[in-house]
Amino acid sequence: MKALAPDDKVLVSPRHLAGAGLDHLADAIGPLIHLFGWQTEHNAASGHVALDSPEGSMFVDFTPSRTDGVWWTIAHHEPFWKVECTRQTPIEAVAAVTQCLPQLLGDRRHADRIPLTTSSLADIAAQNHWAASLEGRLFTSPDGHCTLRRAPDTEIAWSVEHSVHGGFGTYWSTRFTADAPPAAVTQFFAHLATSAPAEREFREIPFLARDLGYALITPARGAAANPHIHHAVARAAPTHTARHC
Repeated sequence: MKALAPDDKVLVSPRHLAGAGLDHLADAIGPLIHLFGWQTEHNAASGHVALDSPEGSMFVDFTPSRTDGVWWTIAHHEPFWKVECTRQTPIEAVAAVTQCLPQLLGDRRHADRIPLTTSSLADIAAQNHWAASLEGRLFTSPDGHCTLRRAPDTEIAWSVEHSVHGGFGTYWSTRFTADAPPAAVTQFFAHLATSAPAEREFREIPFLARDLGYALITPARGAAANPHIHHAVARAAPTHTARHC
């Protein structure tokens, strides 16, 4: 295959290696605005987006200018709970949480279009070959770079962390406070751990992740077969070298 250009559209798996994917920002905020009528403020200069639920009990804040790297904050007022995601958190997992927020507030409109997973964390892990500790407090991706950890009786009840060889460009984390609904955690995990690839421009994939033996990058355009089928076949190939297929 020819070398990939920076702006080539590609499919990437596993998702935790794919980078933020902010070209798909609309997937995280669009349904709240267009389907559920959440109030929105947008600062075009800074990229800041703030959304409030119609009854004012929940907000979503996207602030790409934050110096601490926490770009996403999802918070509920009473009872108070919060989810925070740093800048490289894959947008597919973030969107899985934001899209389910209306249902968590009791708004079942469009529930058929935004299904909530019925699988447990343990089942999601098993289906996607993540290792699980005996007590169910730690789930680890097959390549060992991503973990979901439970810390009961602490302020941060669930945390997800990812890093490749300690590389800054590959590090991201997501934290759920103690009263965060279990459905928010399972939605995030289901859309992170899935074997379905994420779509990115090649330039968006963190440099240290591109040549990992467990990473698979295939063209999203121009494949003889359906690009997703091509990716799935390549994923099943018995090789452990880095693959740009």
